[in-house]
Amino acid sequence: MPDNRNRQRPIQVKFFVNAKELDLIKQKMAQIGTENLSAYLRKMAIDGFVINLDMPELRELTTTMQRISTSENQIAKRLNEGGGIYETDLEEIKKNQDEIYEGIRKILASLAKLP
Repeated sequence: MPDNRNRQRPIQVKFFVNAKELDLIKQKMAQIGTENLSAYLRKMAIDGFVINLDMPELRELTTTMQRISTSENQIAKRLNEGGGIYETDLEEIKKNQDEIYEGIRKILASLAKLP
């Protein structure tokens, strides 16, 4: 058994995971580009925290942006085919920008409430 008295970290902490959990840990390590399991787990245990973001505002903004993308693609297609841009197109684009701004404002307000 090794003598841990002269080590920088002499206390060993153990815990158990199943195969799926280990795979998830390895995926998260790969996302940040580390292969050192001990360093990763130590960093997460000391500095890490878990946030479960179930934000209806984010889902709503995603839906809004998909709708806006479709609408603005139709305008761009018409312009590329030699058609003109109309005042209603400009109004729609301005309205779309306002909707995106409002969605982002709601998300930021929700995030500001997080501990």
